[in-house]
Amino acid sequence: MFKKHNIALILGVYTVLISTTFASEQSESKGFVEDASGTVLFRNGFIQRDKKNVAPGVDNNSWLQSTMVNLESGFTQGTIGLGVDVIGDFSFKIGDNQHSGNSMIPHYNNGQKDTNGYVDPYDQWTRGGGVVKARISNTAIKYGTQVLDLPVLASMTTRNVPEYFTGALVTSNEINNLSLVAGKFTKNQQPDQIASDQNHLDRAVVWGAKYKINDQLNASYYGTDLKDKLERHYANVNYQYVLADDSTLTYDLSGYHTKFEPNTTYSATIPANEKTVNNIWALSGTYKTGPHSLMLAYQQNSGNVGYDYGQNADGGQSVYLPNSYLSDFIGNDEKSVQAQYSLDFGAFNLPALNWTTAYVYGWDINLKDSDDTAKESEFFNQLSYTVQSGFAKDLKLRVRNSIYRNDQAYADQYMPDTNEWRIFVDFPVKLF
Repeated sequence: MFKKHNIALILGVYTVLISTTFASEQSESKGFVEDASGTVLFRNGFIQRDKKNVAPGVDNNSWLQSTMVNLESGFTQGTIGLGVDVIGDFSFKIGDNQHSGNSMIPHYNNGQKDTNGYVDPYDQWTRGGGVVKARISNTAIKYGTQVLDLPVLASMTTRNVPEYFTGALVTSNEINNLSLVAGKFTKNQQPDQIASDQNHLDRAVVWGAKYKINDQLNASYYGTDLKDKLERHYANVNYQYVLADDSTLTYDLSGYHTKFEPNTTYSATIPANEKTVNNIWALSGTYKTGPHSLMLAYQQNSGNVGYDYGQNADGGQSVYLPNSYLSDFIGNDEKSVQAQYSLDFGAFNLPALNWTTAYVYGWDINLKDSDDTAKESEFFNQLSYTVQSGFAKDLKLRVRNSIYRNDQAYADQYMPDTNEWRIFVDFPVKLF
């Protein structure tokens, strides 16, 4: 497991790197007020999961309105810049939402259903927090409530409001084309949770690096250690080749190695003397020409459990892999392939209108307590449009549909056949 002295070593390396800076962001600071920014995002969100071949009353339908505020100060001038940020959200449900869920709406009694199959959702709720920050040269540290975008510890941002983590994160860009991060987080709050540590995170330590080798090739590595939960490592290599007609061909290789501690969610079914490990990797190729984009991807699991994220407070979106939609195709020993096509209608005088369709097929899923294997599939479509002018300028509509099917044996362990709709309307307002 990752030790505390390793974090101290990383921070020490950051200090040394300051002397090799290529340019100083802090020296260009205009001031606490002068560099400040503030936005409000109004979001109306609806998610419906129509579950097939199951008893009545298990469908999930959530509809709510949220207001999200993000206020960021600049850094004070001087060798060390100081600042503060504030982030928060207020939401209320629309309709009774008695069959709600989908990580959208918090419930009393942890979402347990009564004898009629109904849950008791909150009518309205408010969440949020603050951040104090400091910057020297091109290295910044933030402590407080944050939305994370790290492959090994990522906040869920696919619901009405985001998932929050509380802790400290250092980001250093002292060397040209190299970004380093290290941090420690002690609280985790899912989008449908009221308390700031309702997901019971003990301690998550993160570290990583991303390097732009040249204009075509990028590589990254990230790691995390969740106390008494898991240790995870992620690596990625991305290569883009520009063709003669300005088309591009992009190859992306990524993967995770996860070792679970005993008695965690997934490892509880593994004998005590057997290591609980998952390896998952994916390779994709994307051809883009004009408004058209075509991607083909292959993804594979190995080990004695499937890939797990979110259940161990490791971030509800920590699966930076291509075959991830309603299902993430992460079953034990599962293999999956995907074909995806995207079209930008701007080439047809319909700017800011985009459509993506994809089909993913997975097979060879090892089932618990069985020698049989299972398969699953998903047909995905998403249409998005952003208003270009007028009062509603920048208003964005996203409509997404998934048709998911699998073998009944896997449905009993994972999720049933499901038809899902997601509709989000975003209206951002810039305050200053």
